[in-house]
Amino acid sequence: MATSFKIENYDSIFNDPLRQKMLGYYRADEETVVRQLLPHAKFDAASLEKIKSRTVDLIEVVRQKASERTGLGAFLQTYQLSTGEGIALMCLAEALLRIPDAKTRDKLIRDKIGSGDWGSYTGKSESFFVNASSWGLLLTGRVVNLRKTTAPMISALGHAVARLGEPVIRAAVEQVMQVMGQQFVMGETIAEALHRAEIGDNRMYRYSYDMLGEAAKTAKDAERYFDAYRRGIEAVGAAAKGRGPIAGPGISVKLSALHPRYEFTQRTRVLREMTEKLVELCSAAKRHNINLCIDAEESERLDLSFDVIERAFSSRELQGWYGFGLALQAYSKRAYSAIDWLAELSRRNDRLMMLRLVKGAYWDAEVKRSQERGLPAYEVFTRKATTDMSYLACARKILGCGDGVFYPQFGTHNAYTVSAILELAGNRDFEFQRLHGMADELYGEVCGPHYKKNCRVYAPVGSHEDLLAYLVRRLLENGANTSFVYKIVDKSVAVQDLAHDPVSYVESLEVKKHPRIPLPKDLLQPERENSMGLDLSNPQNVVQFQTAMQKFRAEKYYAGPIVSGQKLLTAPSSPIVNPANNDDIVGYCSNASLDHVRQALQAAKRACASWGATPVEKRAACLEVMARKLEQNRDKLMTLLIAEGGKTWNDALGEVREAVDFCYYYAANAKREFTPRPLLGPTGESNQLSLHGRGVFVCISPWNFPLAIFLGQITAALVAGNCVIAKPAEQTPLIAALAAELLHQSGIPADVLHLIPGPGETIGAALTGSALIDGVAFTGGTDTARLINKSLSERNHGAIVPFIAETGGQNAMIVDSSALPEQVVNDVITSSFQSAGQRCSALRVLYLQDDTYDKILNMLIGASKELVIGNPANFNTDIGPQIDKEACDSLRAHRDQFQQQGRVLFTAELPADCKNGSFFAPTVVKLDSISQLDREYFGPFLHLIRYKSEDLGRICDDINNTGFGLTFGVHSRIQETIDFITNRVQAGNVYVNRNMIGAVVGSQPFGGMGLSGTGPKAGGPNYLHRFAFEKTVTVDLTASGGNATLLNLSEEKIAND
Repeated sequence: MATSFKIENYDSIFNDPLRQKMLGYYRADEETVVRQLLPHAKFDAASLEKIKSRTVDLIEVVRQKASERTGLGAFLQTYQLSTGEGIALMCLAEALLRIPDAKTRDKLIRDKIGSGDWGSYTGKSESFFVNASSWGLLLTGRVVNLRKTTAPMISALGHAVARLGEPVIRAAVEQVMQVMGQQFVMGETIAEALHRAEIGDNRMYRYSYDMLGEAAKTAKDAERYFDAYRRGIEAVGAAAKGRGPIAGPGISVKLSALHPRYEFTQRTRVLREMTEKLVELCSAAKRHNINLCIDAEESERLDLSFDVIERAFSSRELQGWYGFGLALQAYSKRAYSAIDWLAELSRRNDRLMMLRLVKGAYWDAEVKRSQERGLPAYEVFTRKATTDMSYLACARKILGCGDGVFYPQFGTHNAYTVSAILELAGNRDFEFQRLHGMADELYGEVCGPHYKKNCRVYAPVGSHEDLLAYLVRRLLENGANTSFVYKIVDKSVAVQDLAHDPVSYVESLEVKKHPRIPLPKDLLQPERENSMGLDLSNPQNVVQFQTAMQKFRAEKYYAGPIVSGQKLLTAPSSPIVNPANNDDIVGYCSNASLDHVRQALQAAKRACASWGATPVEKRAACLEVMARKLEQNRDKLMTLLIAEGGKTWNDALGEVREAVDFCYYYAANAKREFTPRPLLGPTGESNQLSLHGRGVFVCISPWNFPLAIFLGQITAALVAGNCVIAKPAEQTPLIAALAAELLHQSGIPADVLHLIPGPGETIGAALTGSALIDGVAFTGGTDTARLINKSLSERNHGAIVPFIAETGGQNAMIVDSSALPEQVVNDVITSSFQSAGQRCSALRVLYLQDDTYDKILNMLIGASKELVIGNPANFNTDIGPQIDKEACDSLRAHRDQFQQQGRVLFTAELPADCKNGSFFAPTVVKLDSISQLDREYFGPFLHLIRYKSEDLGRICDDINNTGFGLTFGVHSRIQETIDFITNRVQAGNVYVNRNMIGAVVGSQPFGGMGLSGTGPKAGGPNYLHRFAFEKTVTVDLTASGGNATLLNLSEEKIAND
């Protein structure tokens, strides 16, 4: 009986017509959405002329004021983001103040400052702040006292740098960072921010205070942010002095800071735990009658956010309070339709909602994420002008909803948008919003005596440690060349160019989407197609796959030998059990006999000549058909990967995509590489090099990637012109049998591909020991690889054949103190625990520099506690089972050794429903040296080593001395350190400042060295060559007479040549 799984319930979305309508625009066709929005964003000719005229006036005022400006605005204008100096500054801002030890900070300064020609800017700016900052990056102290003029001493600069050294430069840079912080952050504490709001021109603005912080990683993080918001509400409430939600100050709340798993996969838990927290904060805001605005998040969280918002907004406790607000991002294709749902929510509860319309904060990340996941379309518009157009359409709709629905708030730094809003709004009540430190001159004019409009400043509050991620995002947004903030003060950009109507521009475009941002499916063209992903943040897709999984689990699955296209289901057959529930029999497998082995080898040998002579274009076409069949059968394949292989939803989807990528990549590669290639030589002679299949290849695949690696080896061998005997892992023959059938359906002849399941000791040995084979491709353990290699070398008959082996690794990651802890923890958990640690590439040994060891360890343990362990058929599961009981027993014995020594730092708790499966809880232990590990431990088991920075060289040598060389990771913000480590450590795949798993076919060819494999790398340009032999054909063209080509050349032709 199939294991049951939790059915996700999305009735709140599916039973709501407006939510359903909104969902229809999620990753919708951009051309269609833009054409629908255009009529709602257009202005008549008279209004358009007024908007443009007003825009020109605003820009001229801003430019006049900007010539007198001080602070970071002038600094950004001089050190443009497109220069090396600007990039170095961004790196410093992100990393410097997070580094606890002086040695690493000096190293970072040397690394970044050394790459920039800061001195060349000195004296070139009209603003003294820029001059002082340029000097301050070279000479300590001078950036602090901006009121004193410092006489330039250009000729002494070089001597000063050499004399002062990195520690003094470090102090200077820190002072510059503090000035930058003042520019962007209202105060380190809420009290400081409130005080600053009452000084000088600040009093002309309203404020929304944001307690700085990124998404919570741990329960402690979430509690800390909740307490900060609660204290902030009390402080802001006391300072509001009864002005009310509109005229008075308020607070901004980031929902992902309130929960460590604010993700769509964890929706049930989030709704249960988050709604109460949000209502509690809102109730506090209601008591003080101030506003509370919920910040926007990434698009994948929008449905989740709306679920939380609906529950909180409809709470009885909040009736009679008109300060509930949220931000809506206009770059989203769902933004316009979302307004209808929000308006209905407001009317249903008979309560005003404050609605902050913004352009959007995560555009580049949204585009990249969609491309990586192979999704059908982007959630965001791909042109900036289209986002501007969407913003105006949304603004008109918000303003047109009537009284009592929304209090409109328009966040923009764009003078044209400001002018357009003024035209749209007329006499209706609304407010503008801007970021603290941005667009001061623009809103000084808009809020001044001429326009007399209200503006609320989004004012971040927090320490330098919390500031940096926010700071860099603001700098990147507003220093980039497409930013209006940058262009409005750049006198080389004509005023008229900044006053153009984005709606007219978008309307004039024949193609509405950006021509240089291809759809994810076209990302790899013209070489090949990209594999198709599945958006699991879309509830429709989740329900569709749940339904498909129920259907496919009801089927009976059988595997057995397939020889010459015939299924030979012999008795006895063995049950294949679900590793998550050992009582659940997924199917049955009949192992091959030695007679089946003989039949398959002989049939394959007979077919070699015919298949090898088949044009490469036809062989490649079979793989392309196979890729499409895999996608057509995706749900069934995923179901089997989950049930037979213990894969979670995301891992199963990723494996199907990888198998598809192998098919497309090897097909494209074969057509290029297996076309005969002419070679240079003397006149009168032709030389041609060509590649040809070797004959019969045995492909032995592992259980941890029973589809992707199984097909990767097979398809490479087939397209290279070989016949294949495929032996799948004993634990996962069902998925292999289905894949083999699909290959035959894709045009691979029956005699060319044979499936031979069975034990390695008998069937595997018989295959690799046969004189009829011409090569072996193997993925698995190092010990087994040695046995195969020995077997091949001891054959008395047959050719000397290639052996392609990809084995395990003692994979390590080194993290220095300049690394971003939050990113490190994310990448370590992914690298160590995803796929239950059952990847060849998984992280086994983590080196943490002692200066940040405790902080990262505590965050790692806290984040690991939030992982969901259990049935991989459940949508919310993060970590599934080990493949079998034997694997679990090995890991438990290893953990017991550390337990006896008191070296276990963390072991997760296994839920009660795991007792009938092969589950092992993620574990972190303390290690002194990597040399203490006698072998690779294949599972969610992380060994932690503390190191001092001066030991970096020895650590690299220790890693090399293990003899393995598969994957390796380094986290550092210092290029000198990165270069040193990556050059010294010997590993096939090196990853910098990211996780260590999930090598992408064609982009990150995968394979190791030493004990980790022979190469060449799978999914790389050299892989197919190992499945082929090379033939050179040389023809003497003069054999039948003279050299006609040479004799026919005229004197003029020779002279011209």
